Amino acid sequence: MMEKLYIMLKAEAEADKAKSLLSLELLGNKAVGIGDHSTGDFYKNANDSLSMLSDADDRLETLEKYFPHTPLNLKG
Repeated sequence: MMEKLYIMLKAEAEADKAKSLLSLELLGNKAVGIGDHSTGDFYKNANDSLSMLSDADDRLETLEKYFPHTPLNLKG
């Protein structure tokens, strides 16, 4: 896989993972995550964040599984 394409795919998955973890933290621990939303909005936001986290982890795992010899994916 071309290195720049790999970098872009990995960076996007890592950004989605970071966003979803932050959203779940705000929803679970901070009042600002709830705001003036209904409980339906709260549950939808929590489920959307969990789905994004799962998808991002799957994408990162897939990159490592199928493209292990990409220069940025070599360990040590």
